[in-house]
Amino acid sequence: MGKKGSNTLMAFLAGAAAGAILGVLYAPDKGSVTREKLAAKLGDYKDKLEKYLSELTNPAETENHQTSEAKSQSQKVVTEAKDKAQRLLDDVDELLEQIRSKNS
Repeated sequence: MGKKGSNTLMAFLAGAAAGAILGVLYAPDKGSVTREKLAAKLGDYKDKLEKYLSELTNPAETENHQTSEAKSQSQKVVTEAKDKAQRLLDDVDELLEQIRSKNS
C-alpha cells in the first residue's frame, strides 16, 4: 500500500469515526443510551483499526517480490501507517474510558 493509500485510509477511518460520534451525539435518545451506542461504535472502529494494524505488522503475508529499495520504502510507509493507527487506537481507548466512566 502506498503512502497516499495509507493516508487516505487513515483519513477515511478518522472521518468515519467522527461522523459516527456526531451522529450518535445528535440522536434523540437519553444520554446513557447515546453513550452506550457511542461505545459500541467506537469498539467496532477499534477492532477494525487493530485488524489493520495487525495486517501492517505481518508483511510476509502481503509481500510480493519487490526490489530491496521498494521494500525499504514500503516498510517506511507501513511504519508511518502503524504509528497513525496506534495513535487512533489510543484516542479510541481514551474515549471509551470516558464514556464508560460516565455510564457507571
